[in-house]
Amino acid sequence: MRRLRIGIIGLGVISRFYVAAFDFLPDLELAAVCDLRPEAMRDFQGRVPCYADHHSMLAEAELDAVVVNVPNDVHAAVCADAVTAGVAVCVEKPLATTLEDGRALMDQARSHGVLLFTSFHRRYNDNVLSLLERVSEGVAVESLTVWYLERIEEHAGDDRWYLDPRRCGGGCVADNGPNAFDTVRQFLGEVSLVDAKVTRDADGVDRQASVELRAPSGARARVELDWSYDGERKEVEVRLADGTVLRADMLGGHDGFKSSLWHEYVGVLRDFGGLLRAGGERARDGVAALELVTAVYAAEGGGSR
Repeated sequence: MRRLRIGIIGLGVISRFYVAAFDFLPDLELAAVCDLRPEAMRDFQGRVPCYADHHSMLAEAELDAVVVNVPNDVHAAVCADAVTAGVAVCVEKPLATTLEDGRALMDQARSHGVLLFTSFHRRYNDNVLSLLERVSEGVAVESLTVWYLERIEEHAGDDRWYLDPRRCGGGCVADNGPNAFDTVRQFLGEVSLVDAKVTRDADGVDRQASVELRAPSGARARVELDWSYDGERKEVEVRLADGTVLRADMLGGHDGFKSSLWHEYVGVLRDFGGLLRAGGERARDGVAALELVTAVYAAEGGGSR
């Protein structure tokens, strides 16, 4: 089986998890990297072709796919360039910073027959998957709660653009919301907004949010987001119709800062590669998360959307 050739565009704080994942996926090959900063590519010199311009990489590197790991505000433009070139895309969440751009990308990818895949790494978390397996045993879900709490300054690393709402797309709702909303959809399928309470800091950035969602089945979900939390809490609680309460700690068993991400990004690339080989389609997931982000900002009254 021919190895799929994958390039990475953007070598920011999350790129190391993608790079490490290739060691566990022998059918995938890291074939090129791209970054505007020469120093970011220093460790790749002599190993893979290095590009300062993603247009050149798309034209020259003979890639099957790219991972788009650039700041959020340029996701849409870089993804569109890859789709136009006929190269499949795995893009860090969010798919784009506006719903309009996300829907345009989905339409473009479908019209070109190109895989557009948003990387929601938490859906590959081992503890979440174990919980999902237990929930799938037949008893209906009555309610679901997702806690996604952290101090963003600790998680942004050198990628300080996270702290600029114009580049990030907003605050905690735009950044952590997509992962949390995707986890809800993993358990309940499509959901719609019921209510949202958003707390902003003195600069107008959303730092906390409490979001109520509902599935067509009647199951309810609550998502708690916090960018100012002292520590880190990433948990899921499911209450079943028979009164059973089940929980998963996404960080459980993964000692060390961000240590759960190592196995999650192996799952991301494994799933992406499988879809690429099978001719699968996954564009809706990224747009669904953007729809909920947009709905939250609209509901709180004139936020970032």
